[in-house]
Amino acid sequence: MRRAKHDRELRCSAAVQDDSYAMRHLIPALLALLPLPASAAPVLLLPDRVFDGEMMHPGWQVLVDGSRIVAVGANLAAPADARRITLAGQTLMPGMIEGHSHLLLHPYNEVPWDDQVLKQSEAYRVARAVTHARATLMAGFTTVRDLGTEGAGTADVGLKRAINDGIIPGPRMIIATRAIVAPGSYAPKNDAHPVPQGAEEADGPNLVSAVRRQIGAGADVVKLYGDYRWRPGEGSRPTFSQAEIAAAVAAAHDAGRQVAVHASTAEAMRRASLAGVDVIEHGSEGDAATFALMAKNRTALCPTLAAGDAIARYRGWNGQEPAPADVQQDRATFQLALKAGVPICMGGDVGVYTHGTNAREMLLMAQAGMPNGAVLTAATAGNARHFGLADRGRVAPGLLADLVAVPGDPLADLSAVTRVQFVMKGGDVVKSAR
Repeated sequence: MRRAKHDRELRCSAAVQDDSYAMRHLIPALLALLPLPASAAPVLLLPDRVFDGEMMHPGWQVLVDGSRIVAVGANLAAPADARRITLAGQTLMPGMIEGHSHLLLHPYNEVPWDDQVLKQSEAYRVARAVTHARATLMAGFTTVRDLGTEGAGTADVGLKRAINDGIIPGPRMIIATRAIVAPGSYAPKNDAHPVPQGAEEADGPNLVSAVRRQIGAGADVVKLYGDYRWRPGEGSRPTFSQAEIAAAVAAAHDAGRQVAVHASTAEAMRRASLAGVDVIEHGSEGDAATFALMAKNRTALCPTLAAGDAIARYRGWNGQEPAPADVQQDRATFQLALKAGVPICMGGDVGVYTHGTNAREMLLMAQAGMPNGAVLTAATAGNARHFGLADRGRVAPGLLADLVAVPGDPLADLSAVTRVQFVMKGGDVVKSAR
């Protein structure tokens, strides 16, 4: 019996040795005979000119390999297997960055904000957001900073993941999950009974907890409402103290997140800038002193001119001058901010108006006095800088190959940005006129 057992052990040992030999020699040899997945060939882009995020360069070319830009300049030496894409008559520029978006909202003239929050299911809103994301990407906006789901919980987390996983087309998303508001200050309002709110309510020490809760839920940026209308028909008033905002900023910055603050009143803007926030949204009632403070503290402004313009049109304005008082005020305060040297980001509060028409904000910024080149920078290298996105926003070696092409020269005719012909995201061509 012992001898039989010994023989079996010898046979097992030999089999193990044979398997080991196969693992070390035969299987690798067989695998070497199998065809390997073909890697994508480099791409050489041949436009008439390149706007690199700061300057225009006639005759430049851009070489892309994988998801990154590997070379830029005139007469590039490209690998023999490089795919060449000619963009005749076009300007190649960085993929644009939308600074203030709400992909889970749609225009208020279609369905009022209150009804979207109270009467549309989260599933329905996400389904709409899928189409909004695609329209945004096709319009040449390869990144969006999405500042709150407005009653749709953390649906932006799933939307971002679906885009990143390649399930649906869309821009890279910087998300805020649920914005944070002072209790009683936000909406919807209902005198008869409590109703769901479009953001999370918190103040005092609970505000820091809310910041951390949103970050834990997936927020890349924390959004606070620094002022709002306490009751319908009233003007906006500050809702958080400077100390509350500062505590929220400290908690967010400790977690490596920026803070964006909705603030229209000069006092709320002053508190936010002194508290160290990164970007103030709207700023429609800012004065010279407030903008001087923001310039000193390098607090960026996202003016959202297009939202005010759209709301005025929903109320009956036909676009003719003189514009309504609110629109004129938005223009005047934007000009004050420019004069003071406030860092300007490009973001229109899209969702108030139609997704895919994001460039509407850029045209309004130019009409209000910002030079075309500065507008283009604000939508590319500027937003990347303000939002801490070191891997995009410029056409330079090593950065993400998020690139768009527009007809003609947008420095001469800024409206070209509304006619995007070519979109590349991470080295993949997602839109082409050919």
